[in-house]
Amino acid sequence: NLTFLDLRDNQLSGSIPSEFGNLINLNVLLLSNNQLSGQVPIQIGDMLSLIHLNLEENQLTEEIPTEIGNLSNLTFITLGHNQLVGEIPSEIGNLVELEELWLNDNQLSGEIPSEIGALTNLKHLVLWGNELSGNIPNELENLSVLLTLKLFNNNLTGEIPPEIGNLVNLTYLNLG
Repeated sequence: NLTFLDLRDNQLSGSIPSEFGNLINLNVLLLSNNQLSGQVPIQIGDMLSLIHLNLEENQLTEEIPTEIGNLSNLTFITLGHNQLVGEIPSEIGNLVELEELWLNDNQLSGEIPSEIGALTNLKHLVLWGNELSGNIPNELENLSVLLTLKLFNNNLTGEIPPEIGNLVNLTYLNLG
């Protein structure tokens, strides 16, 4: 029956237990600012009630599991300030309730998935400080309520899509 788990700022080490996937009623999981390492367990995709996931400022490595796309109720996710690698999974586009996506300051590579354009409730998209490459996807124009777009310190190429000009609610833009 646990719905809220806050273990922030506790100097926890080791890996995130795969058994957390059994916490099927959990709405909020806060594990930020610890020394957790290893991968984000694939069992996180079993936590279907999760609306808020904060794993930032740890030492997590490996890829973001595609199972994260199962969390259709998620409104907030931050995996920033870790050492995650690989591509941003296209399954992120399944998180249609998402309002904030923070994947900054990792070692993520590949292109920004066009599926992010399906996140029409997204207000903050923060991907700075990775090794992302390729073009900024035109599909970002679908993010009509977007307030913050931070893509700086990546390896992006190509033109700035003119569609970014359609983001009339945007208050912070950094592509440096």
